[in-house]
Amino acid sequence: MEATIGDKICIHGNVVGHADRYGEIVEVHGDKGEPPYLVRFDDGHTGLVFPGPDAVIEHPDR
Repeated sequence: MEATIGDKICIHGNVVGHADRYGEIVEVHGDKGEPPYLVRFDDGHTGLVFPGPDAVIEHPDR
């Protein structure tokens, strides 16, 4: 998985009743765009994310 600053991330809810979470990648801590990522989620929360198989990176500028 590779990302750059400004890419969007969607983490799909993996339990019934849990909504998908959306955010913007504001920092990339791994080499060559690899995780972990600092993400600012739509609800204003910011957190360090190690995305799993339920995550999708969207590259709007590519």
